[in-house]
Amino acid sequence: MTRTASITRNTKETKISLTLDLDGTGKAEVRTGIGFFDHMMEGFARHGLFDLTLTVEGDLHVDTHHTVEDTGIVLGQAIQEAVGDKAGLARYGHMILPMDDALMLCAVDLCGRPWLSWDVSLTHERVGSLETETVREFFYAVSYGAMMNLHVKQLSGLNDHHIIEGAFKAFARALCLATRKDERVTGVLSTKGVL
Repeated sequence: MTRTASITRNTKETKISLTLDLDGTGKAEVRTGIGFFDHMMEGFARHGLFDLTLTVEGDLHVDTHHTVEDTGIVLGQAIQEAVGDKAGLARYGHMILPMDDALMLCAVDLCGRPWLSWDVSLTHERVGSLETETVREFFYAVSYGAMMNLHVKQLSGLNDHHIIEGAFKAFARALCLATRKDERVTGVLSTKGVL
């Protein structure tokens, strides 16, 4: 059984097409119109060992907000669809990941309840053409689209590029662990019997 999802979302602000394979090898084809965001999404795929195809046409003449947030919504929906009923999944994943001066913590619970805890301090308005305030919006949208608990915490770091990249890579590794099959788990990993 393949654990893939393809989502299309068209609004007056963005047109998004995304395909995600949780059991990939880290291949990515990404075009969002925002160079640094492309780099982050490619890193997400590579370090999570997910195959990702993503095309976004957004209203970048306004700003980067809608493109980044709506991509988060669609990625979250793809994650939720690809994990299916979550039977046999590890459910939890966490990573403490170094990125030069930055040390980032990410923890994921595929529990069916959305929550974002964001403890990250960014000091510049932009990295490349990406508005840094949109990074939190991306992770918020992912957590709600995927119905997951998502905690991102900056343990150290001075350089916004490294902090943001560390957050994306830590999320990728944590999600990779949470979506892995565990042969010891029968049904879903919950005393309720459902996630």
